[in-house]
Amino acid sequence: MAAETASPLPSNTFPSQPTKITSIKTLAESPGLTSIPATYTFTPDLHGQATSVPEGSIPVIDYSLLISGTPGQRSEIVHELGRACQDWGFFMVINHGVPQKLLSSILDGCKGFFDLAEEEKQEFKGNNVLDPIRSGTSFNVSVEKAFYWRDFLKVFVHPVFYSPTKPAGLSEISLEYSQRVREIARGLLTGISESLGLEGSYIEKAMDLERGKQIFIANLYPTCPQPELAMGMPPHSDHGLLTLLIQNGIGGLQIQHKGKWVNVGTHSNSFLVNTGDHLEILSNGRYKSVLHRAMVNSKGTRMSIAMAHGPSLDSVVSPAPELLVSSKGDEPAAYIGMKYKDYLELQQSNKLDGKSCLDRVRISAV
Repeated sequence: MAAETASPLPSNTFPSQPTKITSIKTLAESPGLTSIPATYTFTPDLHGQATSVPEGSIPVIDYSLLISGTPGQRSEIVHELGRACQDWGFFMVINHGVPQKLLSSILDGCKGFFDLAEEEKQEFKGNNVLDPIRSGTSFNVSVEKAFYWRDFLKVFVHPVFYSPTKPAGLSEISLEYSQRVREIARGLLTGISESLGLEGSYIEKAMDLERGKQIFIANLYPTCPQPELAMGMPPHSDHGLLTLLIQNGIGGLQIQHKGKWVNVGTHSNSFLVNTGDHLEILSNGRYKSVLHRAMVNSKGTRMSIAMAHGPSLDSVVSPAPELLVSSKGDEPAAYIGMKYKDYLELQQSNKLDGKSCLDRVRISAV
């Protein structure tokens, strides 16, 4: 999930389509659309073959046991959190306490934004990767040779809260939603700190989470007539510590596990959580950020809302010193330190390409 530039897409030559496309929704709703323009076509081998894992394979974390379980239950959940971060970089959170009505309301509110007239959405297009409100299409059209079948709304909601003024009611819903999700993320990060053998408040303090960056990203993946040729988002890892995601009931998220792509189904009233690059850096590689991608389909429009949680912009993120010292001898740092703001700008200003940004701070073994 990442910042995106919102420049209009190039004109296309389909006679039934508008001469200027500012959103993939506009293109997808073109009368009689049966194929996609060449500028949206990806080579099929980019997709790779995805598999569906058996029900129950993806780790499930019962949040209620983390915050109000018995000491024994909490200890087990902390252990499960660590194992999920180490083996998957991904897990599902249930019993989180956020009402289903609020989850439905925020999805409806974002649908309302994407349903606005194009000229209204253009009021919020933004220009810079650190603009607090930006809407647009694809990921970074200024550097991409092929575009992604995706529209987005990206908003900074902490430490200062922003929101588009349209549609009516979205600001109030997104404020409540952001606060509830931030509380869950901080609870999870407390458990993750403990799973690393650190104090529960370690990540909170070291990453200055009181001023930590929380970014709200709504993604729209309209129905596509040739889903086998298009991509919603390419394989990438997220910046930050944790990203919590909900979907509208139409699947399309895939994660990479043990070198294979895995379909992630839709699960009502749960959060899908993936670890970010900065948790990998902080843990010195004990926990890995997960590669994931978004696929599109011909049967319905998929929408997701991702909430990314990162350090404060001026935090320099490097491996925790406490994790580099042990009775077995000192462990070399596997990553150099970099200010979170610099990392964010670096990732968001380039093409999405796997873990290419993380590789820039990785120290190669001699």
